[in-house]
Amino acid sequence: MVPQHVLVPIDFSACADEALNYAIALAHKLQARLTLLHVIHAVPLWSEGDMGLALPDAYLRESEAQGKQSLEQRRQRAQEAGVQADILTVHGVPFQSILDTARDQQIDLIVLGTHGRTGLQRVLLGSVAEKVVRLAPCPVLTVREKEGAA
Repeated sequence: MVPQHVLVPIDFSACADEALNYAIALAHKLQARLTLLHVIHAVPLWSEGDMGLALPDAYLRESEAQGKQSLEQRRQRAQEAGVQADILTVHGVPFQSILDTARDQQIDLIVLGTHGRTGLQRVLLGSVAEKVVRLAPCPVLTVREKEGAA
């Protein structure tokens, strides 16, 4: 099956931009459309029982506005390459939001940047890409960050 709808999670890293470049080229060749997804993960600053300290609403609103502006720039890049692209911003846990969006939007392929962390870094930071690859309802293409890009 040739993918017609490709999901590209964007966290504004060099790695995600590399994945977007690949997705744009692929979508152009396949005449597929892209959905660029940014997940806002509002992690509490501190939490102990019911006494948690959350990020201020103004900060979250500003983050969301900046994210949408950055997504729009990436969408324009895709459109300039002749690729139809939509943008979507959601709040949630990144890997779960990616999976939910893939199901809800009937995505055929996820193109996902991966930092390629190993060892303790991976254990401490977790791997969104690993969880998406294991649990996705469709194929996942991972794109590694270029050497020296970090």
